[in-house]
Amino acid sequence: MEEIDGVKFKDTIIFETENFVAAVPKKPDVPRLDGGQIWIRAKEKYIESRTDLEPRMAIEVMRMTMLVGEAMIAGMKNRGIEIERINYQENGNWAYQDGVKPTFHIHLYGRTRSSKTQVFGEALTFPNKYSGFYEGFESFNQEDINEIQKQIARLEKTEKYNITNWK
Repeated sequence: MEEIDGVKFKDTIIFETENFVAAVPKKPDVPRLDGGQIWIRAKEKYIESRTDLEPRMAIEVMRMTMLVGEAMIAGMKNRGIEIERINYQENGNWAYQDGVKPTFHIHLYGRTRSSKTQVFGEALTFPNKYSGFYEGFESFNQEDINEIQKQIARLEKTEKYNITNWK
């Protein structure tokens, strides 16, 4: 289990900013070959919803979703998986099944035309997390993560993602 600023994360952290982390889930909602999944959430401060974000943090998380999403598309293309679209979703409903409040997080779901489980052109479906639907879904592997991180580093050097443009 990885720990950042005293918070433990069970998933693989691939990128972080001042207030947020991006991670590849060990148990994704969308399998790797269907486009895969990354999630973004606050490092330490409990935030229930995007409406609880301070303006500075809202800008930071918007930049991060764009940057990581673009890197995910480019990186996985280099790995032979053609992600055509990213669905960005703020969910949190499953927390209620466990009797806890939701924590703000954004899912980045890759979508490929060759998708087998989450059919391209249709809305993503999310059966109950205990249903068995997600069993056997492969997550991004270390080579995929390395390539996505390489793309993040490349994109951060561009004018579009230059941090001074986001202040």
